[in-house]
Amino acid sequence: MKQKARHPEKVNKPENPLKKKPSWIRSKITDSQVFFQTKKVVNENKLVTVCEEANCPNITECWSKKHATFMIMGDTCTRACAFCDVKTGKPTNLDIFEPIKISNAVKKLNLEHVVITSVDRDDLEDGGSDHFYRVVQATRDKNPNTSIEVLTPDFLRKGNAYKKILRADLDVFNHNIETVPRLYTTVRPGARYFASLELLKNAKKESPKVFTKSGIMVGLGENFEEIVQVMDDLRSADVDFITIGQYLQPSTKHHPLHRYYHPKEFEQLGSIAKTKGFLLVSSSPLTRSSYHADEDFRKLQDARNKKLECLQLQ
Repeated sequence: MKQKARHPEKVNKPENPLKKKPSWIRSKITDSQVFFQTKKVVNENKLVTVCEEANCPNITECWSKKHATFMIMGDTCTRACAFCDVKTGKPTNLDIFEPIKISNAVKKLNLEHVVITSVDRDDLEDGGSDHFYRVVQATRDKNPNTSIEVLTPDFLRKGNAYKKILRADLDVFNHNIETVPRLYTTVRPGARYFASLELLKNAKKESPKVFTKSGIMVGLGENFEEIVQVMDDLRSADVDFITIGQYLQPSTKHHPLHRYYHPKEFEQLGSIAKTKGFLLVSSSPLTRSSYHADEDFRKLQDARNKKLECLQLQ
């Protein structure tokens, strides 16, 4: 039986040769026993993780520390982003038991911080925001001491559906910009750059105490000035935390990798971002949205406290 293609929309696209990875693009495993314990919990609860579906280079390191990013609402996305390895097609019905499954997994893994993301569900009237809310609340109810971070879709053409998620008891609201405005048509054909900015801006207005976060990939063909402009745009939306990481081309049918940035270039970008006023910046080749999310959450709290102390002294 012929296996169904993960990306049927890309079958007729031209081949883009894969570039050899440089020495600094290397994942690592820190504890193989814990890695397989994490894998067992994920499999037993029949959960989907973005770590696996998006072929994340940090999966071995993160799972070795019992860090996993849960992806809800199925494993099939209704979008066809040119950079993403999550499969596309017609999704199945929502799993009504998913809130319980996620909350149980968080409890079993004894997570101090959890990241919950999802596929895009443009087929649903509310984009899946009500389901997102139920997952977050169930997780909070069973894990009152766990900090919760959500990485959401843009809910384009879904009105104020995103507000439902913000009514849940969460700590970090994340939505990734992914790339510069000029590349949106080819890289994120189903999204709109300024709609994503507006989502982040409105999320902060709606819930000022919740940290907002966004990320960008480099190596897609953008230039230095465009990256700096994205930083300015995110600050204008009052985003607290920016992540900058290297784009890794999943296959020859995905968007071509323009080039690998050197670690020193990431340091330079990180330094510039810090001058823009973000509470926290993470910039490195292997930086991903939920990479070291638990440690970064503590850093965010410390940075906010220091900022408040400085304001009180003025």
